[in-house]
Amino acid sequence: MARGNRTTVTEFVLMGFTDRPELQLPLFVVFLVIYLITLVGNLGMILLIRADSRLHTPMYYFLSHLAFIDLCYSSSIGPKMLQNLLVKKKTISFSGCFAQLYFSGAFSTTECFLLATMAYDRYMAICNPLIYTAIMTQRVCRELVVGVYTYGFLNSVIQTVLTFQLSFCNSNVIHHFYCADPPLLTLSCSDTHNKERQLLIFSAI
Repeated sequence: MARGNRTTVTEFVLMGFTDRPELQLPLFVVFLVIYLITLVGNLGMILLIRADSRLHTPMYYFLSHLAFIDLCYSSSIGPKMLQNLLVKKKTISFSGCFAQLYFSGAFSTTECFLLATMAYDRYMAICNPLIYTAIMTQRVCRELVVGVYTYGFLNSVIQTVLTFQLSFCNSNVIHHFYCADPPLLTLSCSDTHNKERQLLIFSAI
C-alpha cells in the first residue's frame, strides 16, 4: 500500500452482501431489477409532473425534486454495488470511496430536509387553506428547495472531509456494500471522537 492523503490506504475492499459465489448472480439480477424500476419510476414521475400543467403546484414541485433526489441517491450507490456482484475483486479506489460517501451523504441529507419541507407545505395547506396560495408562492418554493440542497451538500462536504482526514493504516476491508461513515470509522487508526461528535451534531439539527 502507498501513502496518500495522510493514509497508507489507496483502495478499499467492499465485502458486499455475501461471499458465496452461487448467490452473486441471483442478487445481481434482483438488485438490477430494483435499480431499473427506481430509475424508470422516478424519471417517469419527473417527466409527468413537468408535462402536465395541472400538476404545477407546490406539492408536486417538491415531489418532483424528491424523485430526482431518489434517482441520484440510488445512482450514487447502485452501479458500483452491481459491478461488485459480478467481479471477484470487489475494490473501490480511495477517491471513488470519497466521492461515493460525499454524494450518498449529500442526497440522503437533502432528502430528509426535503421531506420536512413537504410536511410544512401540507401543514400550511391543511391548517391555513385561505392564505396557503399567498404564502407558498413559486418563489418561496424555489427558495426552500435551494436551501434544502445547500444544507445537504454543505453538510456532506464537512462530514466527508472530516472522515478522510482520518488515517486508515490497518485493515482496508469495509464490511458493507458501499462507503458509509460507520464502517469507515471502524477502520480508522486515528481518534474518531471529533468526527463522531460532529456527525451527532449535524444529525440532530
